[in-house]
Parts: sequence; structure tokens; C-alpha cells
Amino acid sequence: MSMNDRIVVIGRNGQLAKEIANLAEPSVVAFLGREQIDLTDYAALADVLRRFAPTAIINAAAYTAVDLAEKEPEQAYQLNQQSVENLARYALAENCHLVHVSTDYVFAGNKGSPYKVDDPHDPQGVYGASKAAGESAVLDHCAQSSCIIRTSWVYSRHGNNFVKTMLRLMQEKPELNVIDDQIGTPTSASGLTACCLMAAKETVTGIHHYTDAGVASWYDFAIAIQDLGLQMGLLKESIPINPIPTTAYPTPAKRPHYSVLDKSTLSAAFEGLKSEHWRHALVPVLAQLKADQKSK
Repeated sequence: MSMNDRIVVIGRNGQLAKEIANLAEPSVVAFLGREQIDLTDYAALADVLRRFAPTAIINAAAYTAVDLAEKEPEQAYQLNQQSVENLARYALAENCHLVHVSTDYVFAGNKGSPYKVDDPHDPQGVYGASKAAGESAVLDHCAQSSCIIRTSWVYSRHGNNFVKTMLRLMQEKPELNVIDDQIGTPTSASGLTACCLMAAKETVTGIHHYTDAGVASWYDFAIAIQDLGLQMGLLKESIPINPIPTTAYPTPAKRPHYSVLDKSTLSAAFEGLKSEHWRHALVPVLAQLKADQKSK
């Protein structure tokens, strides 16, 4: 880590970019959204990035609408593969480190044990396939100077996510049905932010998995949100939450049934980085949401 770190974050409005902005690191010199940078045009992209001369780029931009991707494959591939390939080309040409965030959806979710970093891609839908193609683009162009961080079930006080949706529905509905046979790990964006910044500053390379600790179904996650929401005064009353199978809630895109990520490479590559149990990591985010509620 040096005083000369100059990190550019691609993305401004997503959960991860907003969480990085919250930390207001002096080494982060710019957040570039679609108004500032055209990721689909290599020459234009290189022109903008050269002005900032970053030592590292964190790519926090992605097409993440899992179901919509089935109808909009071109848009998904444009942001999740072509744009990533352009960033990787720039990183190689300008001797810059690239940190790219990927997803558990690059796997099918039928292995039955945590996915290791070198397990083969086996996506089930357009979103996962486009993210897998983005990973391949990074490895093809700048494998020696890049870090791919796969994560899952990310939430924060910003944007649209499961935690905010559940809190809203728990106030609007008499009861909720939540899927209990998809298993993964909720991940607070703050821990993921720490991981991405460390990868950028320490020029960590390779593929790594970062999530919070522990495992949960969406049903378990919803129960925890309600329990803690009641304790912290975000919710006034308890409503019944019913576990249902995936088959009872069909969606355009298939979801992985079991997509827990094996994090065994983290301790060697990211010295001192700890991931908290997901239920503990949920508390400060709910506290922030309560503070946001009060300030409205």
C-alpha cells in the first residue's frame, strides 16, 4: 500500500459503489457512472481513464436484473462481458490493477457443498452466463494483474435489495411467503467494500470468494430481518412468515439451489480481513436504515 494509490471505481449508483463512497477513502479518486464513461467504447473509455491515471480500478458496475436478463440478453452481455473486456484491455495496456466483482450465479447450485474458486462455470441463466463470460474476459486479458471477487446475496442501506424489500412488505402485508429451499450466504456491502479496497491497494491477484460467514435460506434471512427489525423498532408488529418451495414461486430465471461459496483462499490472500456471521453483519445495516428513516 502506498501514498500514491489512485483507485477509480466504475459505477456510482449501485450498492457497492455507494458503500465505497461512504468510506470516502482518499485513495479513491473517482466514481464513474454511465454519464461519465462509455464502457462499450474502448477508445472513449481509455481516454477518460487516462485522465485519472489509476493504479487500480474497482469494477462495481454490472447488469444485475436476473429475471429481466432472460428478455434482454444483449444488454446483460454488453455490461457484464463486453464492458468488462474493455476494462481488462485497458488494465493490461496501462499496467493498472483490475478488481472485478462477480457472483455465485456463475455456478449451477447443484453441487451440494460450498463452491471452490476453481470449480468450473455452469450458469443456469443469461445473468450467470454473462457474468461467467466477464470473468473469462478478465482472465484472458489480464490474469496476472487482476482480482476476481465472487460474492452473493448482497444488501445494504442503498438501492433495491432483499432486506429493504422485506422490511417494506412486512409493514404492508398481513403475511409473507418466502422460499426456504435456496441456500446461500447474505453479504453486507460493507464487508465486500473492505475486501475490494484491500484487493485494489495490495494488488491481490486470482479468484477469491467473499461473503459474510454462515449459511441461510431466504426464509431464514427473512425471519432474522423480522426478529431484528422488531427488536430495533424498525417494525411495529410481527406477521406470519411461511416457508415455501421454489416450485411455488416460479421466476423467468432459474436460481441456484445451493450456492454457498468456499472462502478458504481469503485468509492467505487478504491478511487481517475477517468476515462476520451474516446475522451479526445485518445489525449495523438495520441501524443505518432506522437512522435514515428518522432523518426523513
